[in-house]
Amino acid sequence: MASPSIFEGSELVQRQANFTPLSPLSMLKRTERVYGHRLAHIHGDIRRSWSEVAIRCRQLASALQKRGIGKGDVVALLAPNIPEAFECCFGAAMLGAVLNANNTRLDAATLGYILAHGEARIFLVDTEFAEVARQAVALSGLDIPIIDICDTQNPNAGIKTGQSYEDLLAEGDPDFAYHLPEDEWDALALNYTSGTTGKPKGVVYSHRGAYTNAVNNVVTWTMPHHPVYLWTLPLFHCNGWCFPWTITLLGGVNVFMRSPRAEAIFTAFAEHKVTHLCGAPIIMSMIATAPQKERRPFDHKIEMMTAAAPPPASVIAEIEALGINITHVYGLTEVYGPAVVCAWQPEWQDLPATEKARLKARQGVAYELQEDVLVLDPQTSQPVPADGQTQGEIAFRGNIVMKGYFKQPDATDEAFRDGWFWSGDIAVMHEDGYIEIRDRAKDIIISGGENISSIEVEKALYTHPAVALAAVVAMPDEKWGEVPCAFIELADGHSLSEAELIEHCRAHLAGFMRPKKVIFSELPKTTTGKILKTELRDRAKSPS
Repeated sequence: MASPSIFEGSELVQRQANFTPLSPLSMLKRTERVYGHRLAHIHGDIRRSWSEVAIRCRQLASALQKRGIGKGDVVALLAPNIPEAFECCFGAAMLGAVLNANNTRLDAATLGYILAHGEARIFLVDTEFAEVARQAVALSGLDIPIIDICDTQNPNAGIKTGQSYEDLLAEGDPDFAYHLPEDEWDALALNYTSGTTGKPKGVVYSHRGAYTNAVNNVVTWTMPHHPVYLWTLPLFHCNGWCFPWTITLLGGVNVFMRSPRAEAIFTAFAEHKVTHLCGAPIIMSMIATAPQKERRPFDHKIEMMTAAAPPPASVIAEIEALGINITHVYGLTEVYGPAVVCAWQPEWQDLPATEKARLKARQGVAYELQEDVLVLDPQTSQPVPADGQTQGEIAFRGNIVMKGYFKQPDATDEAFRDGWFWSGDIAVMHEDGYIEIRDRAKDIIISGGENISSIEVEKALYTHPAVALAAVVAMPDEKWGEVPCAFIELADGHSLSEAELIEHCRAHLAGFMRPKKVIFSELPKTTTGKILKTELRDRAKSPS
């Protein structure tokens, strides 16, 4: 038996003075104290300081406590990017409660399942979504109150079903004394996956993980104090990738936007001097292809972080020509949003624009505060060769990984194997250690025994100037089992035939990889800008 370390004496024990649980709540406390007078929120005509925001968060916590809500209770939310959604990120946590922010595009049945599964105690709802919320509560079988959030910028006020959010806040104590969690491992948020392969899974975040990723956003993006951040990324998506806490830490300005539109984005750039924004590639395309009449000139540099599917190199080049620098990140709900970044190397700066865009389109390397990210062989759990060719599955390890799937121990055990969290994403590792996604495991097209990456086919399609958006899925085929089927949104003012596009692919793809069917239509998307390939797979089964 090993003898005790000389550093285990009673004089070196953990004390209140030298150890506090990591929590985003600490960020609000400091910012209120240091930057309380500074502008925090812009929303329509609303202007609030950090002191005012902190008071509203405390009032929310106090009012919820008076309703009997406390540690471990779920506070459900259905709202777009509005100040009230931001306040919930702190107000629930002040009680040790768990915030469940939901996608505003969910149907009543899915919402009802989530409410029931999470055992929600209260439901805060923007009135635009009052009817679907009412139906969801009825389907859930729960007897819970609905609180109406009446946003002044809501063009469709909807119906009111209960008490207003402002009346709820009025019940609360502006001096409510909240405390840090007893344990930084305590649950902070419950975020449900898209449920594309079954029922949505509840991903549980901890105070420690959220704090870590919020700080990591600063490091990864080399963010200065007092950024002006535009909310084009949904606050309900991985808690806005933890940016509510990041912007709070930095004493920045939050510019809210209920629904991203090109004209409103350019107006925010010009009028509010936006310095940072996040979003899916669809937001990049929206900015890059905006008609001239919807644009406003701006004379400052803007940083944009994009995630989801790899952005086409052509789109990256177009948007950077506007003065918007792109940082490409990758992640998923289970790792608090992005946890991999295409870290920029100084020697790349002098490369041709097309080559720089190609490098930026790769997913990259682990976040600074994520312990490790590798591409592993699913059979051996060993790293694949760094040759840019051998495919494996992306696996994560570190503090920016979920606690687990709520009430699903088997699914949790399946995802956590051999000391890693397995993402389900297929990728290669390049010689420089940078990861590049080839596909989701479920998006690989197996044609005549050959694996076809839908992403590789999409990259080829994006090289045609008439293609604004592309998505490739498997289409059943009697001879080959399945073949690529391409769904295309055309750029404004362009026309293109199926034969012309397939012929275009001849110079970029092997014969077996070329689309065998092209369908021109608007692509279905989530509010986060992700293309709904599940819907497209169904359409591909019986293409017209």
